[in-house]
Amino acid sequence: MPTSGRTDPHLRRRLGVGDAVMIGLGSMIGAGIFAALAPAAAAAGSGLLIGLAAAAVVAYCNATSSARLAARYPASGGTYVYGRERLGEFWGYLAGWGFVVGKTASCAAMALTVGTYVWPAQAHAVAVAAVVALTAVNYRGVQKSALATRIIVAVVLAVLAAVVVAAFTSSAADAGHLAIGSDASVRGVLQAAGLLFFAFAGYARIATLGEEVRDPTHTIPRAIPIALEITLVVYATVAVAALAVLGPHGLGSATAPLADTVRAAGVPALVPVVRVGAAVAALGSLLALVLGVSRTTLAMARDRHLPHQLAAVHPRFEVPHHAELAVGVVVAVLAAVVDVRGAIGFSSFGVLAYYAIANASAWTLAPEEGHPPRVVPVLGLAGCVILAFALPVTSVLSGASVLAVGALVYLLRRRRAPALR
Repeated sequence: MPTSGRTDPHLRRRLGVGDAVMIGLGSMIGAGIFAALAPAAAAAGSGLLIGLAAAAVVAYCNATSSARLAARYPASGGTYVYGRERLGEFWGYLAGWGFVVGKTASCAAMALTVGTYVWPAQAHAVAVAAVVALTAVNYRGVQKSALATRIIVAVVLAVLAAVVVAAFTSSAADAGHLAIGSDASVRGVLQAAGLLFFAFAGYARIATLGEEVRDPTHTIPRAIPIALEITLVVYATVAVAALAVLGPHGLGSATAPLADTVRAAGVPALVPVVRVGAAVAALGSLLALVLGVSRTTLAMARDRHLPHQLAAVHPRFEVPHHAELAVGVVVAVLAAVVDVRGAIGFSSFGVLAYYAIANASAWTLAPEEGHPPRVVPVLGLAGCVILAFALPVTSVLSGASVLAVGALVYLLRRRRAPALR
């Protein structure tokens, strides 16, 4: 096994159930809820809520598989570790490659989202400042990150609650907007589910931080479903509120769906509050993304798929400081020089490929290893494949290309050095 004989220092287990749930919430209740509803409504029309339900089912299966695997393998790296241990080195590597490359671009995009909301004229400068600040928070220890996430989640939930109250108490709300009409096609609903799925995908951050969770066999299986269930309730409530006020077509054409919702509800004073909430939510997503990418980078560096220097653990703060700094530098450079918000379709495809490998790994668990009900990884794997190929063609092509490049790099390295260690 790649793990045999490993002498790399390990991270300290500091996180309890509450901390893990908050990190999951910070990853899921992020900027996606402020932006994902509009493209999903454009795709599904009046079938938006069906798409949300489909995304939730796939997310539940993925979360259950990830939780069982994380309890079995409580180490940094998430599906990179599970794929490597259960399916073989190549599949773990492919999952890690897709995650690190795709999510690094997502980090830059999220940083630019912060800049766009905070100071549009200086979006790149604000984005770089956000990356530097959050890298510093992460560098000081995972407990500092968990505390920051608690504050962010509290602010975002308060803003979303204000949006929901404004919508449901408005005369503009119409229950007829929730009816499913002839505009809801199967492909449209699946595409909406694919778009909304990524709003749920943050529970992976709990598994990725498995090496820093106390009593992982107990904590992780509890934290992941709790975070997912809370997120589903929040998303469903917000989606119903926005649909009731704007209707499926109004929501689908909205550039800022929640800001448009409160404006249409007759409470324009809430628009600046929603903008602040979106910026804070983007910060929360960025914080969680950097945590996840740095931990997967750490795991891949331990196996020398990435430079081994990135496997270093800080002697005082007990975090993968070289990996965190490297990720921070790359994200800051990307956020400073390019606008990647419209060029990360491969990230969506890559995340679904990542979870497909997680479900395939969970299928191999034996009863004594705590395997989930067999229908869970089967449904999760099938759902990931279906949603991946229901995405826009450009996302499918770019995502498949990124995975193909990763596979080629792996094969070339194997050919040059059959024994990687």
